[in-house]
Amino acid sequence: MSTQPTRGLGPAAAAQVLSLEYPMSLGVHDTYASAQKAVDYLSDHDFPVQNLLIVGTDLKQLERVTGRLTRGRILLGGLLSGAWLGLLIGMIFALFDTSGFSWTSVVATVIFGAVFGAIWALVGYSFTGGQRDFTSITQVVATKYEVLTEHKFAARGRELLAQMDPMAAAQAEAQRMRDVAAQATASTQQTHSNEPPAPPHQV
Repeated sequence: MSTQPTRGLGPAAAAQVLSLEYPMSLGVHDTYASAQKAVDYLSDHDFPVQNLLIVGTDLKQLERVTGRLTRGRILLGGLLSGAWLGLLIGMIFALFDTSGFSWTSVVATVIFGAVFGAIWALVGYSFTGGQRDFTSITQVVATKYEVLTEHKFAARGRELLAQMDPMAAAQAEAQRMRDVAAQATASTQQTHSNEPPAPPHQV
């Protein structure tokens, strides 16, 4: 199963590729692997998979704490990043120096970059007031993955997935019917709430 990126497409083209005209649900899965397995099964049974869409829903943000953030680590990180920047700038200037390549100028720029990077990092850290003394990695993940298809292929897709896992298909169909009933109830309540009040009865 290969995935083709859409970064080469314009916003309108990407939106058209990542959308369906009249989408209908074939099932909701707890993991992406389960949703992918369902799509692979449909593909193996000659289902037009170009009309499928896997949508991650119920998004949540995960932040994994990787360690403490101390002044020493801040200083070291600033030194290293500043030194790399100084090395890059020094090499560029040395290569284009008409008087010839000079390692002295390169070393000087590395030292200046390291000092500047360390000072800049410490100044930035002081502005935080110690409110975030840790490093972390943040990722947004989906809690559920829903497989959608065009309405004209929905019946065929549900039939095939029922053969793949009858119990899961029955549960998905029951959930779909509950969702339809809930939407119908909400629509009816909205219609009644928009009706004008009846005029007072005159005797």
